[in-house]
Amino acid sequence: MNKANRAWILGLVVLAQFSLVACNKADEDAASINNQQSVSKEVVDSQVTVNVKQALAADEKTQSLPVTVVTLKGDVKLSGTVDQQSQIDYIEGLVRGVQGVHSLHNELRIKQ
Repeated sequence: MNKANRAWILGLVVLAQFSLVACNKADEDAASINNQQSVSKEVVDSQVTVNVKQALAADEKTQSLPVTVVTLKGDVKLSGTVDQQSQIDYIEGLVRGVQGVHSLHNELRIKQ
């Protein structure tokens, strides 16, 4: 092989290595962004849960009721038992007004 061919092949090898490194970097960047978005959603969900719990604790009609709040992607699930349907309706209206609540899954039950 002459020197020109060797230089040409060496150049192609170097270019191929840089391409692979660049692709790897792009994949790492994409994975990092996805991870940051996932963490961000978890933070937002936990903040929505805190906001709902604070709203329930601040209201005289709901502060003593055993309501469990779970949030996933802005969807809030309420569970627990209360004395009457009017309490369920009141809690539902209160929670729907909390910032960050996208939808509400009301699994509250009336004590038997």
